[in-house]
Amino acid sequence: MVTVSASSPLFMVKSPLIQAAQQQNTVLSSGNEELTEEEQKQVEELKARDQEVRTHENAHKTAGGSVVGNISYQTLTGPDGREYAIGGEAQIDASSVSNNPRATIQKMDMVVRAALAPAEPSSQDYAVARAAQAARLNAQRELRELEEAQNNGKQSRVPGILSDEDRAKYAQAAKNLSWASAL
Repeated sequence: MVTVSASSPLFMVKSPLIQAAQQQNTVLSSGNEELTEEEQKQVEELKARDQEVRTHENAHKTAGGSVVGNISYQTLTGPDGREYAIGGEAQIDASSVSNNPRATIQKMDMVVRAALAPAEPSSQDYAVARAAQAARLNAQRELRELEEAQNNGKQSRVPGILSDEDRAKYAQAAKNLSWASAL
């Protein structure tokens, strides 16, 4: 299984207050003390970032369903003693479905939807989508080759593809069934 990560960037633009908290990486005041105005401002920025990160990662999960695994978060302890998500990562299974190009095409469509689901996809999200699109193109090529081989009689059975002979048999059976039900 190939797993790739679609992640929200860890502060592409960091506010000075959040940078200071990251550098200190400690609780600036205990939960029992009053927060200074600067600390309150820092908490508000951390809350906003936490909401942004969680919304971003949950968008991957919601859109991708079964192809999206665990979500993990990078957190920072704020001056109020609480943990805030400042970055995140959703594990997306972008592996091909073995010996089944049709299923691979469907799966890669889900991977692309999952990767591009957030309102503001990250550069990693775009990379995951590009990789899934390349895998989809390969699966389409493989399917086309299998269908051509089937049509040329080079291969007796391809999952999900009927030979002309089988189509004729099913058509005849359907006709027989419709005659029998008319009686």
